[in-house]
Amino acid sequence: FKLSKRIITKQLDEQVLKDGGHFELSPMYHQLMLYRVLDCTRLAQLNPCDSNFQTLCNLKDKAAEMSAWLEGVSYNSGAIPLVNDSADGVNPDTNTILGYSKSLGIEWNQSQLLDSGYRMVRREQYELFIDVGEIGASYQPGHAHADTFNFELYINNRPCFVDTGISTYDLGDLRSNERSTRSHNTVTINDRNSSEVWGGFRVGKRARIINLVEFPQSIEAMHDGYKNYRLNHQRKWEWSENEIVVTDRIIGNNSRKAKAYFHLHPEISIQKHNDGFI
Repeated sequence: FKLSKRIITKQLDEQVLKDGGHFELSPMYHQLMLYRVLDCTRLAQLNPCDSNFQTLCNLKDKAAEMSAWLEGVSYNSGAIPLVNDSADGVNPDTNTILGYSKSLGIEWNQSQLLDSGYRMVRREQYELFIDVGEIGASYQPGHAHADTFNFELYINNRPCFVDTGISTYDLGDLRSNERSTRSHNTVTINDRNSSEVWGGFRVGKRARIINLVEFPQSIEAMHDGYKNYRLNHQRKWEWSENEIVVTDRIIGNNSRKAKAYFHLHPEISIQKHNDGFI
């Protein structure tokens, strides 16, 4: 028990970021980890003893932080953003997990999303999820994708712009494609990934956030994932009650072929209209 207590205390301190997010930055794995922490909390509650008390307190504190983060990044429907290695149907949904957490007497305040690099903008008609975070975890980013400046958008509780998520862990073209920049709602330059993802669970050179400015109605950031071309990608999101504007700029004088990808949910149809789409 003493050995287990040391291990779980050390690992939770290492793996749970200051804003409550799990350091692998996968909402799916965050759900899984939180569910296990809640199970451990329940076991400690059902087996009261003096040596268990501090462990129970630590578990409840971590569970509260992780519950707040999960609530902060999930949509009102209980769905999660499918960023990094995430897929639907693997875990109980967010509403079920948070209900379990509350049943154990765990309470939390609204999360201030910071360290994870994820942001959620909620308005009456839409929910906008934004990724302005670093690749994580820095020393073993096995579940990370080349998705810097990715976003998702739900309108009236329906998915509109979505992440493609993952369907396999088998090494090969499908796994590589699902981790690539073009499989996310962001920009490629010269058809290259913003971070070097390889081998199924490896990341080499990676994009770094070199400027992040946040205001109540906007977020603007730049990353250096294309510094080999002496170019940087800058993206700005601006929003109001009825409008979202996403502006991309490629900073640098070198020639390049930049392409922005936007992935629509299968139930969303589009048609060309003048110089845009409906």
